[in-house]
Amino acid sequence: MNSIWALVPPPAINTFMVMVVRNFIAELPESLEESAKIDGANDIVILFRIVIPLSLPIIATVGLYSGVHHWNAWFDSMIYIQDGKKHVLQFVLRKIILLGNTAEFEMTGQGQNVSDIESVKMATLVVSILPILIVYPFLQKYFVKGSLMGAVKG
Repeated sequence: MNSIWALVPPPAINTFMVMVVRNFIAELPESLEESAKIDGANDIVILFRIVIPLSLPIIATVGLYSGVHHWNAWFDSMIYIQDGKKHVLQFVLRKIILLGNTAEFEMTGQGQNVSDIESVKMATLVVSILPILIVYPFLQKYFVKGSLMGAVKG
C-alpha cells in the first residue's frame, strides 16, 4: 500500500504480449541461426547480433502497447495508493473531470461560467495525452510491421 511497488510488478508481464513476441521470434528463419553457428557464433552473439536487431519492430510494438496501457491505468492507483501526493496522472485527471461535472452541476444555477470548468478539463486532457503523442510518431514505422508479423502465424 502507498508504494510504487503496488503499481509496477503486478502488471509487469502481460501474457498476451509474451505470446505475440514468441510468435514473432518463432517466425525468424532458422537459416540465420544456422549460418551464424557455422561462422562460429555462440548463442549470446546470435541473440545480440541477429535476433534482437531483427526483433526491433516487435519490441517497439510491445513497448508502445505496454506504455499506453500503463499510462492509462488509474484503477490500480485508486485501489492501492491512499496518499494523494502519490496518485498517477490519470487518476488525478479522473478526479478533475468528475469534480468538474459536480461543480458544473452546482454552479450553473448560481451564474458561474461553465466554459471555465470545461477549459480546465480540456487542458488537463491535452496535458495527459501529450507524452503518448510525442512518442508515437517515432515508433510508428515499427508499429504496423511488428503487430502483423507477431500476431499472425503463417
